[in-house]
Amino acid sequence: MSHNPLPRVVLVGRPNVGKSTLFNRLSGARRSIVTSIAGTTRDVITHPVTWGDARFDLTDTGGLFGASEDPLHELVVERGQRALKSADLIVFVVDGREGLIPGDQEIAAAARETGVPVILAINKMDDRRGRDGALELYQMGFDSVVEISAEHGQAVGDLLEVIVKILPQTRARAEEPLDEPHEDDVKGPPDKGETAIAIVGRPNAGKSSLVNRLLREERMIVSEMPGTTRDSVDSVLMWHRRQFRIVDTAGIRKPGKVSKSGQVETLSVMLAKRAIERADVVVLVIDATVGPTDQDGAIAGAAKDAGRGVIVAANKWDLMKEQGPEAAKVFDENLRYQLKFLDFAPIVHISAATGERTPKLLEVVDKVYAATRTRVPTGELNRFIEKITSAAPPVTASRRNMRVMYAAQAAVAPPTFILFTNSLTKLHFSYERFLENRLREEYGFIGAPIRIQIRGRAEQRGDDARKTARERAPERRSPVRKGPGSKRSKHERLKAASKSDNKGAWDKPVHARAKAGGAGRAGGAGKAGRAGGAGKAKGKPVSAKQKSRAAQPKLSKKSRAGKGPKRSGR
Repeated sequence: MSHNPLPRVVLVGRPNVGKSTLFNRLSGARRSIVTSIAGTTRDVITHPVTWGDARFDLTDTGGLFGASEDPLHELVVERGQRALKSADLIVFVVDGREGLIPGDQEIAAAARETGVPVILAINKMDDRRGRDGALELYQMGFDSVVEISAEHGQAVGDLLEVIVKILPQTRARAEEPLDEPHEDDVKGPPDKGETAIAIVGRPNAGKSSLVNRLLREERMIVSEMPGTTRDSVDSVLMWHRRQFRIVDTAGIRKPGKVSKSGQVETLSVMLAKRAIERADVVVLVIDATVGPTDQDGAIAGAAKDAGRGVIVAANKWDLMKEQGPEAAKVFDENLRYQLKFLDFAPIVHISAATGERTPKLLEVVDKVYAATRTRVPTGELNRFIEKITSAAPPVTASRRNMRVMYAAQAAVAPPTFILFTNSLTKLHFSYERFLENRLREEYGFIGAPIRIQIRGRAEQRGDDARKTARERAPERRSPVRKGPGSKRSKHERLKAASKSDNKGAWDKPVHARAKAGGAGRAGGAGKAGRAGGAGKAKGKPVSAKQKSRAAQPKLSKKSRAGKGPKRSGR
């Protein structure tokens, strides 16, 4: 891969003239914090920009020679002047609404002293006041002047055309394409040729000092005031023919404190979390004199959930030597106890102030990055899983037994394994942790979080899902409902016949009772004739009054009283 540096275009100007807004507009990424507070930008931020066939590095700087509320304004001005000296082209951003003021003239003089081409960008021209004040700005005598509106994108393309016209060599500065990776059934993010490292932690833990020590230059602003770093700043480092992109982030405090502090810190924390998602390896910097806290655990948990490799860097270790030779052992035991979920992350004791063990940190980063990209062959993985599950059968969260039929690695960064089982149920968290530890011991996934997914076999039988005997028991006990016109069973027919036989004599219809009475008399006469030749039928004789009552329909007492003849006096 070619390492020719791209031309550098630097944005300069007074505080709060719209440099960060223009930087985000030109780069196409919200990398710089934009607020109405003067002096929001502190560090120097660089991002590559592509316009047509041209490529260049765009750099955003803090406000120079103007009113600022930032207590670190002097350090910001020093970083901005250093960026001016390394520029190939300067874009001088001014506020058209304010017109020409002494601070702009000082910056124009400093830009001319560099001897590089300068483009005057008159910002905020969407306002009528900007059109009136722009006439005064032409007095500075720059050849290239572009009137723009960074917030609304007005004439930004014209500014890019002027930049490309002044820097024609950018057309031939594109990097050579990387070799395409071999296609495999294991999916993962493409290897970009560099390792992205996010330096995260609580405020005042020494993150910016560590970045300066690794870069061997005073790139980041360092002070004893917590919250010095606001933007997420990228820096490229070459180490043993390896390219690292180190991202310095703002300190992350608890959400309650962040919400009360204001808009600047809220945006800083948002950019820090976004840097964690873009990184390959996350270095959690902990103040060794304070020890691990709950907020350190929250930051580490965010890195683990994002699937990034994690390294714990115990900074300020030069202040811990007074505690004796057992200080490292005691510190590590306390750290493992406080952050139990981070037992896979290696611990490095460093000192950013003295440079102690900082080269070892890069070695560990290289190992963790390789571990997150490790691929295990499918055959070897299945033999290993079979060996583990035979010695210790899987334990599930439910009562159903599980048998692993097949295993495969689905992705890298983070390493993701899929277990195909005979039942769709979850593993017990203790057994899942047991599998992760065994995989890490066998294949050396140092610092890499491992994810295990379960896919049960398609448990279908016809249209209904398979169920256990206990689940099917209520269905067997429930009665079968038949539709209209279905044939009655033998049990139903016998039950209906018994009900009809048990009806009383007065409940039966008239013709049925008459038929039954005649049959009874005939039967009785026949028996008597056979027995003795003559005799009376059994049973009480029925009177004429009873017969007349039986012939009448069965009515209630109230109905019979209503249908009878009305008598006078009642």
